[in-house]
Amino acid sequence: MDTGWFKSSRSSGGSDNCVEVRISSGEVGLRDSKERSGPAFAFSSSVWGAFMAQAKVGRFDFLS
Repeated sequence: MDTGWFKSSRSSGGSDNCVEVRISSGEVGLRDSKERSGPAFAFSSSVWGAFMAQAKVGRFDFLS
């Protein structure tokens, strides 16, 4: 499965502060939407799931 790169449905059309995500088998990619040819981060599905679970409840202190 490869979803291709996509922006969040919550990204506003006029904002330059967007990231794009790509979901493939066992891995999630993350890149800056303004620098598509630049570097991308890769996370395991389990790490991405843990990050999203914390983000949904507004908890970001685990990043520091």
